[in-house]
Amino acid sequence: MTLTVENAIHQAMETWRHLGVDQDVADEMAEELAADLTAAALDGRSAADYIGGDIEALATSWAIERGLLPTHRRLKETAFAAVTAAAIPALAALVFWWASWSHFLDPSGESAVTTLDGHVLREVRRFPNPGVPLMWVGWVACLIAGFCFVRRAVDDSLRRPLDPARDATMRALTKALPVILVAAGLMGWAVGVFGAYVVGYYQLLFTFPVALVAMVGTVAAGAAWVRHRTCPPLNATG
Repeated sequence: MTLTVENAIHQAMETWRHLGVDQDVADEMAEELAADLTAAALDGRSAADYIGGDIEALATSWAIERGLLPTHRRLKETAFAAVTAAAIPALAALVFWWASWSHFLDPSGESAVTTLDGHVLREVRRFPNPGVPLMWVGWVACLIAGFCFVRRAVDDSLRRPLDPARDATMRALTKALPVILVAAGLMGWAVGVFGAYVVGYYQLLFTFPVALVAMVGTVAAGAAWVRHRTCPPLNATG
């Protein structure tokens, strides 16, 4: 469907209404947009070519440039999105750790035979534990999945309300997220070490829930911190 000047103005007005722009101001902006589109048409450019294909983005950026949009912090929404996205990769990372720690895939074994004279002959067969390389490969995969999942979840949580600071937040989060995920992995590793040397016998029961909470909490805190740093403090209300 070809984007006409009338359709572009209507979509822009709907976007401004959704964003809460004052009606009188929106009418003035619509008149300016109509004049710009008319001038572009006289130069042989279509409305779609002038707008760039996304009237919603153009209308939103225009309102942002004029300082018409209140910027909400949305720290809780950002943290919640990060938690839900990081939970599965974090749980998978713990499963890979368990496969290595428990020697579940280890083919090594020991057998004992008692001879007629009462001596016990033990045979120990040791092989490389495939759970160890599987754990490292799995952790790398979990980091990559965590990066994709968290970035997409946070982006969606800010895209739905047409957040004016979304682009700045996502640029900063893309740079900071690898460090945040590594920090989360180190938190899980620290919990595992503590469980091995302090908890002992009940290590598994301790490590799984505590490490999961520690890793997911680190990702949520990091995402919220990035959002706090990139969301303009002026006229922030939440």
